[in-house]
Amino acid sequence: MDNLNLVSINGEQVPTLEILLMLTILMLLPSILIMVTSFTRIIIILSFTRNAIGVQQTPPNMVLVGIALFLTLFIMSPVLNRINTEAYVPYKEGQIAETEVFDRVQVPLKEFMLKETEESALNLFINISDTEVVENPMEYSMLVIIPAFITSELKKGFLTGLLLYIPFLLIDIVVSSTLMSMGMIMLPPATIAMPFKLLLFVTVDGWQRLFEAIVAGFL
Repeated sequence: MDNLNLVSINGEQVPTLEILLMLTILMLLPSILIMVTSFTRIIIILSFTRNAIGVQQTPPNMVLVGIALFLTLFIMSPVLNRINTEAYVPYKEGQIAETEVFDRVQVPLKEFMLKETEESALNLFINISDTEVVENPMEYSMLVIIPAFITSELKKGFLTGLLLYIPFLLIDIVVSSTLMSMGMIMLPPATIAMPFKLLLFVTVDGWQRLFEAIVAGFL
């Protein structure tokens, strides 16, 4: 019966439970990436930027996702290093059991999420879940912290997108007013405004400033 709980991988006997856990984590990895990291806010900001400029397919979605992934890895690297040091390495060395790994992984993730979570969003899900209010937010369950964190990230992402839209919207207004004053009503303003918006974005080194602002927003 004991052999049924072991699987041979490269000549080593690995517990079946550990393999199932690894497969489960791999299947849930996209959801975990979206729920507990900075990815959601970053991809929203990048999408808003592309739409504000008026170029619907440039950069392509794959490029935006790739940029968001690497920025996420850069921002989350301190958290990932702590997880590796405090949870993964001790587990691989046999110092802690599987049940303790999950508890140790939660600590740096909770600290990161709570730092970015608005108090109003946290209180909302505390009330919805009928969770008892505690003095230390770290004591709240992930079932409360994660949705509060996502709600805050959506709000911050849309707010940043709104601020990004303002300078490009001003260009659209100026171009539209100029065309109307010249009697060129039939000419689409977007056709004329797009080169000016691209010129503005390139002149101010928009991508570098945008990435700098995104990273700084998490520090």
